[in-house]
Formats: sequence, C-alpha cells, structure tokens
Amino acid sequence: MKLKDLLSVIPFYQANSITDDIEIVEIEMDSRKVKPGSLFVCIEGFTVDGHNFIDDAIRNGAIAVIVEKDVEASNVPTIKVNDSSRVLAMLAVKFYDYPTSKLPLIGVTGTNGKTTTTYLLEQIFRLHHKKVGLIGTIQMKIGDEPYSSANTTPNALELQRFFRKMKEENVGQAIMEVSSHALDLGRVYGCDYDVAIFTNLSQDHLDYHKDLDDYLRAKSLLFSQLGNNYNQEKRKFAIINVDDSSCDLLLRSTAQHVLTYGCENDADVLAKDIILGASGTKYTLITPIGEVSIESKLIGMFNVYNMLAASAAAIAQNVPLEVIKQALENIDGVNGRFEVVDKGQDFTVIVDYAHTPDSLENVLQTITEFATNRIYVVVGCGGDRDRSKRPLMANIAAKYADYAIFTSDNPRTEDPHAILNDMTAGVETEDGYEVIADRKEAIKKAVNYAKVDDIILIAGKGHETYQIIGHTKYDFDDREVAKDAIISKG
Repeated sequence: MKLKDLLSVIPFYQANSITDDIEIVEIEMDSRKVKPGSLFVCIEGFTVDGHNFIDDAIRNGAIAVIVEKDVEASNVPTIKVNDSSRVLAMLAVKFYDYPTSKLPLIGVTGTNGKTTTTYLLEQIFRLHHKKVGLIGTIQMKIGDEPYSSANTTPNALELQRFFRKMKEENVGQAIMEVSSHALDLGRVYGCDYDVAIFTNLSQDHLDYHKDLDDYLRAKSLLFSQLGNNYNQEKRKFAIINVDDSSCDLLLRSTAQHVLTYGCENDADVLAKDIILGASGTKYTLITPIGEVSIESKLIGMFNVYNMLAASAAAIAQNVPLEVIKQALENIDGVNGRFEVVDKGQDFTVIVDYAHTPDSLENVLQTITEFATNRIYVVVGCGGDRDRSKRPLMANIAAKYADYAIFTSDNPRTEDPHAILNDMTAGVETEDGYEVIADRKEAIKKAVNYAKVDDIILIAGKGHETYQIIGHTKYDFDDREVAKDAIISKG
C-alpha cells in the first residue's frame, strides 16, 4: 500500500519528504520485527519507548516512521501525530482492509467467566457449521490451529493482522475476550463488534484502575463502542447479566439492542428449575425463541451464568435453540477451569484459574455443595499486582476450606514472603492454614494430607504452564505437579 494512501485515514499530521512512490509492505511497532519496506510506529509504553529504537528500525529496513515526539529520523519520512497509539489502530484497520466490518465479531468482557463463555460460543458456532476464530486468555485459534498471544487482548496491530488472517481463512464467526486494560488502552480501537457480552464485575486489576468505578467505566467502553447506527443488515446487540449490580450503568452505556440474562431477576434469557450436582447441572433455558431443558456436564452456578451469556449471544446471531442445547450438553469443560486431575486416586483434585476474591468464592461455594469430606485449598496471589485483594482471598480460602495452604503464584519482582504476609493478614484465625512459599511443595503437601473422599482445590493458575519469578518464566503446570504428587503418594 502506498504511504500516502495509508495516511489518508489520519486527518491532521506533520510530515517531511513524503513522495508518491513510497510503498509500505508492513506496519510494525517492534523495531526487532521491522523488515525492508516497513512503516515503524513509535509507541511510548509503560516500560519501553519506541522512540528510542528509531535508528534500529531504520537499520532493519523501515522506510517511514510515525512519532508523537520531536525526533530526528535521518533519511526517511517522519510523520508526527498527537497520539501514535490511536493512529496505530487507524493505520492497522486501513492496511488490513477493515477486516471486522466483513467478519461477525463477538466481544466478551467481565471479571470472571470470559474464557468459558468464549469456548462455549466456539462450540455453539461449530455445531452451527461456522469456522470459528478465537482470541483469549489461553490462546488464539483459527479453526483447530492454535496461535500464541502474550495478552488476553493483543494490541491493535496484532488484532487487525489476526482478523485479516481470519478473513483470508474464511472464518464465519470471530469471538474474543476483551480485557479492561485493552479497552482503556485503546487496543480494540477499530474493532467493529456485532455483539458485546458482560459477564460480571468484582474486584480485580486495582493495581491499574484507581477503584471499582474506574474498572467499570473501562468495561462500559465495549458497549458504548457498539455505536449509535442502526443497520438492519448488521444488527448489534449488548448481552448483559441483570443479576450483577453493575448492569444499570452498562444498560445506559449502549444505544443498541439489548438481551438480558439472569437467574434471579426478570430477563430475556433465564435459567429456571436449576439443579446443581457434583457431576453436572440441569435447568430449563427460557428464551425469546422458546424454552428447552439443559443437562450440562459443567458444574456450579457460575457456569449456569456462563451458559446463559453464550446462549443469549448465539440467539442474537440467529443460532437455533436446538443447536445451542446440543453444544451446551456436549462440552466437557474448559482448559484450567474446574479441571479434575485424575490418576486413579480416592480423593478429588481440581485445578481452577480462580484468581480473584469473587471467582475463588464461587468455586469454593460450589465445592461445598457436593463435598462429603474435608476440603483443602492451595492458593496464592500474584506479585506486582493488586495488593488489596490478597487478604480477601486468604480469608475466603480459610472460610470455605477445612484447611488452606497459602503459596506463591507468579511472584514476579516481589518477595514471595511479603505477598504471603499480606495474605495472612486477612485470616481471622491462626488455625486451619499454613504457609509454604514453594508452590510445588505446597501442592505435594496438600496431596499427602488428602484422604478418601477429600477434595483439593488448586487455585489461581488454571491453564497457565509457567511460574514468573523475577522477570523469568519457568515451566510450571499445577496439573502436572499434582499428577506427579499423586503418583508419588502411590
């Protein structure tokens, strides 16, 4: 694409020496990825400033540079804008030919349940004979082909590039998790959503957001960004959990069609006659297009809400109720979400991603509903993250479990013992817990404690296959560690 054509999406900028013959072959924001013919966009991040790597980018072949500071880039056109992050999204959408305007896109936001809801939707649309593209916490996928991603929601450039790939590979439905960070930082600028889903809101990410109101404000951007236009050929829907206290603000944040869901309050999509069990869940799904009985292998009320969210979004996309029923009843579970580790032992081990006070409480409440003996929980809190949730999570663990082991969970640059001290400050009793900083030893200790019909919950990491200590990622998988401990126990 010609540089002048690419820059046509930017109304105002300052530039030097732009000629008609400059051909851009790629856009990059990482100087190490630049190749001959690239446009290099300088982004000032939290720890790294792209403006410091202009010379590296030019040496690697950059033929033009976008900046937001006064810098000198010798021998290449330099285009100065007010906000290079915002401009990056505009350029990416233009360069990749507006992919989401030609691709049905569902975005899922909320504190908990995003991953499960996206995977439920993936199964529904597969049964509806659609090729699915998925972007989320665990991985990015096109059909059965996985792709790696560093963030729950990639940056604007990666997103538009991946959406273009989806379009080229004939994806019929794109589904993605949308984090509050991504919304607040503008990573999803340029994404043309057809459906936006809100799961719930509880305490998380207060290391980034100043308070829960600011956290909710960021979440609400997904719904306001559905736009004000009503196009009968491309109808847009907001799918909102009316049992969550944050729903009123979100309902006011969108001008688009709304489908509500819930169990406690009147809603468009409802679950009634709910029966929760240790091996699954039964309920009647009531919708604007009819009602049907559901017998799912997923466990717990939190999964009822996830199924309702997915069902409402599928209905908005004209999926028949019988397809939704079949998908919900066939799915066994999601990687690292209430995942049972079974090596033939006579006690139960469950690994779950629960890393917020609300999600930990949800999982432990569910376990108490079918537990017949003692409950153990192994849990930690991440370093360099929201400190205020540490005592809350420890207190929840001590409240619901018969015995808790507090341990490390990606301590990053913090002292693990300092994190654990923050956690134990929230525990009201000195009995019923111990502290083991080494996560492998903590899991091994819980397995060794367990007797017949006991349940162990290993919480916080779920699908993750690493432990971050300092700035280094080490191989670590709760499920594999638990399996080894079970085998060693014999």
